[in-house]
Amino acid sequence: MTMKLIAKPAFMSTADTDFEQKFQQRLHWSADTDAAIEQRVADILADVQQRGDAAVLEYTHRFDGLQAQSMSALELTQAELKAAFDALAAVQRDALQAAAARVRRYHEAQKRASGESWSYRDEDGTLLGQKVTPLDRVGIYVPGGKAAYPSSVLMNAIPAHVAGVGEIIMVVPTPQGAKNPLVLAAAYVAGVTRAFTIGGAQAVAALAYGTATVPKVDKITGPGNAYVASAKKRVFGTVGIDMIAGPSEILVLADGTTPPDWVAMDLFSQAEHDELAQSILLCPDAAYIDAVQAAIDRLLPEMPRAEIIAKSLTGRGALILTKDMEEACAISNRIAPEHLEVSSRDAHRWEPLLRHAGAIFLGAYTSESLGDYCAGPNHVLPTSGTARFSSPLGVYDFQKRSSLIEVSEQGAQTLGAIAAELAYGEGLQAHARAAELRLQPVPPARAMPGSAGAKDAA
Repeated sequence: MTMKLIAKPAFMSTADTDFEQKFQQRLHWSADTDAAIEQRVADILADVQQRGDAAVLEYTHRFDGLQAQSMSALELTQAELKAAFDALAAVQRDALQAAAARVRRYHEAQKRASGESWSYRDEDGTLLGQKVTPLDRVGIYVPGGKAAYPSSVLMNAIPAHVAGVGEIIMVVPTPQGAKNPLVLAAAYVAGVTRAFTIGGAQAVAALAYGTATVPKVDKITGPGNAYVASAKKRVFGTVGIDMIAGPSEILVLADGTTPPDWVAMDLFSQAEHDELAQSILLCPDAAYIDAVQAAIDRLLPEMPRAEIIAKSLTGRGALILTKDMEEACAISNRIAPEHLEVSSRDAHRWEPLLRHAGAIFLGAYTSESLGDYCAGPNHVLPTSGTARFSSPLGVYDFQKRSSLIEVSEQGAQTLGAIAAELAYGEGLQAHARAAELRLQPVPPARAMPGSAGAKDAA
């Protein structure tokens, strides 16, 4: 006899005297990685750094069950990527291309808005500006263990491509050698330069340090398991990284006008990722919260990943009764969720009150899943409250900015005097003299406080 699955998100009301305590307990999630994982990752990184391809081959065999005599056997050729695309059913090809086109169009608009070089000249002819240049080479990590994520290929590779990155190196684990055609096809559509069927900490190490086969990159983006997250933290500084991703999150602000089944399924959409994923509903209507719970009970048995959903909702989910929508918005800002749905008849009324979220989905028809696949904005978003200070992955993550300064002779007369005065105040005489030598006429050098010259002058 099969035991009936039960998904009971914690119910709480902001009117409860113990609300704050229960609220904090439900939100708590530690990003601290297990000490054993940290040590294992450190060993893998050091081994790959020392032995290169040989170590990557060994770990790929050990962890993914994929036997290969050389790294060339683990590299996917452009012909393989195109063949995977050509072999897809027409409906899948069309969906993949349509999603890619929307993602590309959004990121091209993003580049035009904030990713171009600029400069201006002062009245004295001094030029000041900013030069924006793309990274030379980036690595994108695409998860491939429990599930395959072609959408992650699009979301990581396309903004890099739009930014003008010269080479995009993809790594994706293929346990037992099983290659997902949609992932390969997405790599072809998104413009991936080279792709390797490796994963885990060893793939991060190969990208960060380089091997005889895998080129060293400037930045690594893309989510992964605890080993991947730990490895990205450890190689930061050697290369750039996008973020350390925690479990997926969705927060729904509902005014009670959306069909309860829709909201229940939206909560499921994140809960099905992982037992640690978090799904929260904030609503001022108690009867509506009851209706959503009833929908959860009714719809759960239909879900293929029902067991994961039940564990996620019961362990980390919450249905929170607020006194009004204004309070719901205030609580949302405290949570700073990865995905924030404003499931309201008048979503634009509440949007100005919302300051912290990775992505904001406005209106009942805007399901979070559309953002995951094809709306256009990036689905790589800050988690675990980091939306308070972090942004979605974008073109700007694959660019760097250099300041431009060209001081005219006239400008040097003004700026030089200012710089020299401040440099003397900091005790840096060479800085001061470098500025003063360009002044007309050149003033005599000043003795620094505490120097031999200063004592003689006294």
